[in-house]
This record gives sequence, C-alpha cells and structure tokens, in this order.
Amino acid sequence: MEGSTFLQAISLSKTYLGVINSGVKNINLTIQKGKITAIIGESGSGKSTLIKLLYGLLSPDDGKVYFENERVWGPEIKLIPGHDSMKMVTQNNDDLNLFAKVWENVAALLPSNNLMAKNEKTETILKQLKMYHLAQKKVVELSGGEKQRLAIARALITNPKVLLLDEPFNQVDTSFREGLQEDIRDIVKQTGLTVIMVSHNPSEVLSMADELLVLKDGQIIEFGRPKALYHNPSNLYTAQLLTNANSLNKIEAENCGIKTKKDLLLIYPEWIKISRSKTNKDWQIKQVLFKGCYEDLLIEKNGLVLRLLNEKFEKYVEGDKISIKIKKSIGF
Repeated sequence: MEGSTFLQAISLSKTYLGVINSGVKNINLTIQKGKITAIIGESGSGKSTLIKLLYGLLSPDDGKVYFENERVWGPEIKLIPGHDSMKMVTQNNDDLNLFAKVWENVAALLPSNNLMAKNEKTETILKQLKMYHLAQKKVVELSGGEKQRLAIARALITNPKVLLLDEPFNQVDTSFREGLQEDIRDIVKQTGLTVIMVSHNPSEVLSMADELLVLKDGQIIEFGRPKALYHNPSNLYTAQLLTNANSLNKIEAENCGIKTKKDLLLIYPEWIKISRSKTNKDWQIKQVLFKGCYEDLLIEKNGLVLRLLNEKFEKYVEGDKISIKIKKSIGF
C-alpha cells in the first residue's frame, strides 16, 4: 500500500448464507487516529459485522483490512482472533471473573515482574473510570453498569491503540451513562486512543462521536461529523435515525404554509415555534408529554399531527389553541 494509513477497510464484504441483505457490502473506510467514530444503522444493517471485521474476529468474503499498513487477518489465519493492538468490549462481559475482586480482574492482565508498576497502573485505570472505590468488591456484586466500566478498564489496561465498543452503554443506567461517555472522551484526549463504537442511541453518538458512519443494508450511505449530519442529512434514513422528526408529504407541507417541490419534508420538533399571534390559532394541543427537561406537544390541524418541543412547562394544556411558525424543514 502507498502512503500512511491508520485503520482502513478496502472493498470489504461479508455475507451470511441464507440471509437476505445481511452482512456488509463493498465497504471502503478510513478511520482517523485519536478520534471517536460511531457506527449507526437499523438492526441488521451490518454494524456488528463491520466492527468485527475491523478487529479481525471475522474474515471477509472479499476485501481487506489494514492497520498501520499491515494486514488484519481473521480467524482462518490467526489462532487467537483479534488484532493485538486492539481491544473489543461488548455488552455481554463474558470474560469477567465474577468471583474475583475488581482489582484482581484488572491487575491480572499485567505482568508481575514489576509489582509496583503493576499496582500503579491498575490504580490509575480504576481511578480514570471512577471504579477505585470498588476495587475490593467482587464482580458478582456489581451492577450492570459497573460491570461495563470494569470491562472497559480491562480493555484499556494493556494500552491498546484502538478500542472497539459494541453497544457499550446498553446496561448502563441513564444517570451514569453520560459520566462514562465523558470518561472515555477524557481518556481519548489524554492518550490519543482511537475508539470505534456501534450504537443505536442517537443521544450517545451526537454527544460523544467525532465522526459518524451511517449503514443501511450493509452499505455506507453517509459519513461525517454528527452535527453536520444532524442539521443537514443528505439521506432520509439518516435523519430518521438521529431524531424523532415530523414527516410531511407535499400536500401536508402546503397545508402548513410550506411550498415545496420535494415529495417529503422532515421538520424536527425544535424547528416548530409557538407564535405570539392572537389570530390564526388553528392548531389544537392533543397531548402534553413530560420528557424531563422539556415537554413534547402533539398538535393537530385538519387531521395532521405534529410534534414540537416546549421548554415552558405547564404553560399549555390539552385542548389549547395555538399558532405556530416553522423555522426550518429538510426536503427529500
């Protein structure tokens, strides 16, 4: 290969016999060093297949994966699957020793020829992942989220260059999820670690990832920065993955005062604002849904229902009549 690449997939394909639209097809991808890349897509879109191919847990039918310009081989060549400079964490945590202590689970992965260095490194990684206070606790006594933190600590203790996370936060309570995401981002900044993660949760990828890769039917349909893809997706599928948007056909759009040549319009809930106008109050509030730090208002006019975001709690109740302004829409 010419030039210098960090992690690269070239014409990568993997299909499963008897399963239609499974696996991945002709994937060309370059992962940036020191960045967090998130892979999203519907169930069966090929997310887990792709991450396993990049790691070397699966062998492609066609194509190749290169890490630092060296071929990543699958299990048909490598006796112990997985590249030595990478570590992978799934949501299963199968490799944890449930009846050993947290400290022992992490320290066991380091050589014992320098006990002082071993203890210092174990202490450092447990503190980085906010687990030092649990060091003497048995793993079987941990919560699902704590076990996930421990699995990540075990993956990081040997200083991999790439950390692969397959749905890493599924078992982590919402109250602790953002903390774990921030800890990983801090480690990336401090060490230059490269992270590749698979997720189905838009809030995770939008707040955590540097780059976002969208898969559909095993193919990459969009790749870019999360903020750019959220505000200006070139594909309807991407927009629907990232937000619970209002979808309008051409006639419905015209009934909302929007003239368009597009067949379909998407309007994000935050793009609909309640107008101060005392006239033209032709939308009726059908439901008020409490969402924590905001409310979802479901409003209706002539059979068309829209969802908008409201931050003024308890100002509106079901049955109220309002006027709205639509600030932005995306056509497809």
